[in-house]
Amino acid sequence: MSSLIKASALALSLIATAASAQAVRTEKNMSLELANQIAGATVAACSAKNFNVAATVVDRAGTVRAVQRADNAGAHTLEASRLKAFTSASAKNNTLAIMEISQKNPGAANLGQIPGFLLLGGGVPVKVGNEVIGAVGVGGAPAGSIDEECALAGIAKVQDLLK
Repeated sequence: MSSLIKASALALSLIATAASAQAVRTEKNMSLELANQIAGATVAACSAKNFNVAATVVDRAGTVRAVQRADNAGAHTLEASRLKAFTSASAKNNTLAIMEISQKNPGAANLGQIPGFLLLGGGVPVKVGNEVIGAVGVGGAPAGSIDEECALAGIAKVQDLLK
């Protein structure tokens, strides 16, 4: 009987240990240095195409880490880039894809009503493997697809750091 009690106690302690291990998570996060590099590379990619944009980089929670605005970029580009970055980080998807889903799927038509969501192309998640650690949003090019190209180019410049 005592071995049954010991076995039961051991099993319960293992269950408690497993539950406690799941209570604390380890997550990768966006450093300020990385955020600044992505913002700079993104603005540079659009500037090379003669587009004056703003780029905002947010962490995994959607909090702003870095912002850069090209000379002659409109004032509206700052808020547009921030909202695109927030939307992308929050949904863990490109904002162009979210916009298309919203337009094609009646069940998703209200996505744009979520506070802080901007369903325009130009927001792209920043990933380490499959884990989203933040996002970059771009505003100011003549089309959301061009904003997205610049965001992807900015992320590509730092791809070696995303490991």
